[in-house]
Amino acid sequence: MSSRKARMHTAEHILNQAMVRTFGCGRCFSAHINDKKSKCDYAFDRALGDDEAAAVEAEVNRAIGLGLDVTEEFMDREAAAGTFNLERLPDEAGDTLRIVRVGDYDACPCIGEHVANTAEIGSFRMVSYSFEDGMLRIRFKLGAAD
Repeated sequence: MSSRKARMHTAEHILNQAMVRTFGCGRCFSAHINDKKSKCDYAFDRALGDDEAAAVEAEVNRAIGLGLDVTEEFMDREAAAGTFNLERLPDEAGDTLRIVRVGDYDACPCIGEHVANTAEIGSFRMVSYSFEDGMLRIRFKLGAAD
């Protein structure tokens, strides 16, 4: 069984992709991943409506329910720069980057811990969301994995 942090971190990847697909925004520019509750901050132009938040939550749970394998591959930093935004990646990550793929749903450079399959994550629940000064903050928790 995967650690709670691995479950949360993989859920963050899925939330990011759900936000990109739903709103065309970028991935979160800041994330704080904890065992019990986590948050992601997005550059956004308005508050989310309740129906929009419910749709994002449903999309994240749909993706989790697909039972997608989480895999890694390694890519030269220069090649990765042509495909991925590397702004949040520290220079000390090196010249060879680890790309984490959540099935065909999401891919991004990452140094964190992840589950082997999305079936290990459990249910995703957005506990709150707020908007202030161009920043949308989403707070979430996970239910037990089956």
